[in-house]
Amino acid sequence: MKHDPNCLFCKIAAGQIPAKKVYEDEELLVFHDINPWAPVHVLVIPKQHVATLADTGPEHEALLGRMLALAPRLMRDLGVTNGFRVVVNNGPDGGQEVYHLHMHVMGGPRPWAKG
Repeated sequence: MKHDPNCLFCKIAAGQIPAKKVYEDEELLVFHDINPWAPVHVLVIPKQHVATLADTGPEHEALLGRMLALAPRLMRDLGVTNGFRVVVNNGPDGGQEVYHLHMHVMGGPRPWAKG
């Protein structure tokens, strides 16, 4: 499995940096974002280092599908029942800050939303 020894998320996946884990299996790790944008905000990362979504290819299709399919289960398990958002930032113009593919899954009541 490919790792980048200088990558923050690779270090989290390897257990070198602590994280508040939500889910883990042989390919994926899910943990709470340390700067949440919503009441529930988790990051889904592959344990294999892939820098950006643009760096994926046909060999990553199953992994990407698993990441996306996991989102509803995570939100249900975390008590989010009224919808959620999935975001993948890609590259500098896409707002990506950590260059390890990751998917933000955010939900929960938004105090600024009406109704």
